[in-house]
Amino acid sequence: MTTPTAARHIVNFITGNANKLREVKAILQPAIQVESQAVDVPELQGTVEEVTLDKCRRAADIIQGPVLVEDTCLCFNALNGLPGPYIKWFLKSIGHDGLNNLLAAYDDKSAKAVCTFAYSPGPGHEPILFQGITDGKIVPARGPGDFGWDPIFEYEGETYAEMDKVKKNTISHRGRALEKLQAWFANEMTA
Repeated sequence: MTTPTAARHIVNFITGNANKLREVKAILQPAIQVESQAVDVPELQGTVEEVTLDKCRRAADIIQGPVLVEDTCLCFNALNGLPGPYIKWFLKSIGHDGLNNLLAAYDDKSAKAVCTFAYSPGPGHEPILFQGITDGKIVPARGPGDFGWDPIFEYEGETYAEMDKVKKNTISHRGRALEKLQAWFANEMTA
């Protein structure tokens, strides 16, 4: 018999990013035990949903067990959603200043932070998607620069980098997606 604080599910979160792992564990545990595996899964190019579903199927085949994968997008409304799922590569190539410069010619600095998780109980199972979106805007970098594009994404007057971690986990795109995942797992337990 499990206690209320014991994990009811165990998932292998496929990431090599320590900051993402820390956030996911802070949001999901203790209800869902998160193990981490840094597996290099080639990424299909396409929509965030296509990328995440394909990555989840491949990871489940490699791990031979339950997996959770994530794809994060930063979508500039003035650029019709770009850089979108390619934000990691844009950030690596041009940095925070370069991302701001992409919007220099536009009055519209609004953006959407989109996080899409896919869960699969294992090989041969069709993954299930959970998506969270937070609307904000792109601003010159403020706050610690140790986690991706957090310093340039502002929500209600604060960048993600400036926010208390508990607050960020409550309102962020990742937190919103994981809230849906938790609700799905809770429903599965009562079904």
